[in-house]
Amino acid sequence: MGSFFAKYKMFGLVLLGLSAVIIYLFYDALQPKKMLPVYQPSMVDRSLVDSTLHYKKKYHTIADFSLVNQNGDTITQENYKDKIYVADFFFTTCPTICPIMTKNMGEIQEAILDDPDIMLLSHSVTPVIDTVAQLKRYALEKGVIDSKWNLVTGDKKQIYELARKSYLAVKDDGDGGPYDMIHTENFILVDKEKRIRGFYDGTNLEDIDRLLNDLKILKASYSE
Repeated sequence: MGSFFAKYKMFGLVLLGLSAVIIYLFYDALQPKKMLPVYQPSMVDRSLVDSTLHYKKKYHTIADFSLVNQNGDTITQENYKDKIYVADFFFTTCPTICPIMTKNMGEIQEAILDDPDIMLLSHSVTPVIDTVAQLKRYALEKGVIDSKWNLVTGDKKQIYELARKSYLAVKDDGDGGPYDMIHTENFILVDKEKRIRGFYDGTNLEDIDRLLNDLKILKASYSE
């Protein structure tokens, strides 16, 4: 008699376990999947956005570009076609937030090293100072991996327009000198359709963790 009850006790425990799994799967399926917002100029601090775009509420994407990287190679939107990427603005002689941002971008580089769908793109806001040779020295010093991360320089007007009209990430003090683009600590997450999907404080480790998590969410959205 004892063995009879022991046998059915085991059956009951197995049935209870299966029921718990089924309930969890149903619950998980019913939960709304987290989706990242698609940022428009009207959603961003006006000081970071060109005045022509202050009221734009939809269809904003990153404009086409042609710049030069740390190896003297021309980098265009084609190098980022069908890629998710993280962009920022910096300059190599910056003594304040740039070293922290570059270090944290390096941490992101490490996390995405084996993921061919994700890249990094850093724009110099002092392109006259940040020559190809200067960018190369900086890249070697900071551990930049060429296949994952481009540091770019080029025409100042083009970089300025990208910063203000595309990435919505740079302030303007209007003095006309080499430092008239005041970059922020923002890291910008861009999807495969060239849309902005997130802004993050590149000096804040909690925001870096949030960015890495959002990268997973964004990548997963392409496999659904």
